[in-house]
Amino acid sequence: MELARSTRADVVVMDVRMPDVDGIEATRMIAADEDLAGVRVLILTTFGQDENVLRALRAGASGFLGKGSEPAELLAAVRTVAAGEELLSPRATRALIGRCLAAPDASPASSAALEVLTQREREVVALVAGGLTNDEIAAQLVVSPLTAKTHVNRAMMKLAARDRAQLVVHAFQSGLVRP
Repeated sequence: MELARSTRADVVVMDVRMPDVDGIEATRMIAADEDLAGVRVLILTTFGQDENVLRALRAGASGFLGKGSEPAELLAAVRTVAAGEELLSPRATRALIGRCLAAPDASPASSAALEVLTQREREVVALVAGGLTNDEIAAQLVVSPLTAKTHVNRAMMKLAARDRAQLVVHAFQSGLVRP
C-alpha cells in the first residue's frame, strides 16, 4: 500500500503469497482505498490453488497471470491492465469456469442483484461475460460503440463492479450466464 501510494503506481504486480498480508488481501485494500482508485492490480501466482482466481477478482484484481509466463507475455499483461482492460490467462480462465461449473446454481440473493439492471444491461453483461469487447457488443446489438460502452458502464455502476472482470463474476454467480 505504501509503495503504491508513494510511487503513484498505475499497475501493481502482486504475488498471492506474501509475508504478513497475502496478495489477495493487499489487492482488496488497494481496491478499497479512494486515494488509489486508479491503481490496477495484476495478480501473479503459481496457480497452486484455483480458488485464488475468483478470490482475486472479487478483491478487485484486473488480471491474473501465472509466474511461468514469458517476459513478453508479462509485459503485454501489464500494458493491457494499465489500459483499463482485464486479463485472465487461459489457465486462470479454465480455473474460473471450473469453479463456476462446480458451484451450485445461483442463489436467489445473487440473482436478485441483477434486478437493478435493465433488460438491455443484462444482455450487455452476458456479452461481456462471453468475452466480447465494446465494439463487438455494439455490432451484435446494432448500436454504436459509445452506446455499448454506456450500457457496460451503467451495469458496472449499478452492480458496484470495479471493472469488466467483476461484471463477469456477477454474471456467473447470478446465473445470468453459464459456462
